[in-house]
Amino acid sequence: MERFFKYSLMILISTVAIMEFYQVVMRYIFEIPVMGLEEVLVYPTLWLYILGSVNASREDTQIKANVLDVFLKTEKAKMVVRVIADFFSVIVASWLTYWAWDYFRYALRVWKESPTLYIPTFYAECAMFLGLVLMSLYAAWYLIGNTRKLLSLSRTDQGA
Repeated sequence: MERFFKYSLMILISTVAIMEFYQVVMRYIFEIPVMGLEEVLVYPTLWLYILGSVNASREDTQIKANVLDVFLKTEKAKMVVRVIADFFSVIVASWLTYWAWDYFRYALRVWKESPTLYIPTFYAECAMFLGLVLMSLYAAWYLIGNTRKLLSLSRTDQGA
């Protein structure tokens, strides 16, 4: 899975950078607008953002404000806070996934097309739902793992 994210994110960010560079050169140096490039650029850009978020969820490297870790002394107390945070992450991610599911169904039903090139916008719009499903699964995975760690810490405290 790590290899998939490594290469797909590298390809997506390179694609976005090359397309933007091409657009800037054509527009500002040669003064020739490239019609429809903005429409095409939406697809790799949106997938880059969503897959980057999924990768951050997979690696558990989202930006966090772990202020309580400074004040909490024991590993068990820190793990309790982590489990509570993971629980709320699962709740919020599931709620957003539910909303994204409604939008996914709407996009599939309506099947809009881009105004210039007539590319179906569904391929960009489905990224949110698929990404949130994966983020919800990773949040649940970390909740289960951290709950197990907390339970094992509780058992070792009782045994001591």
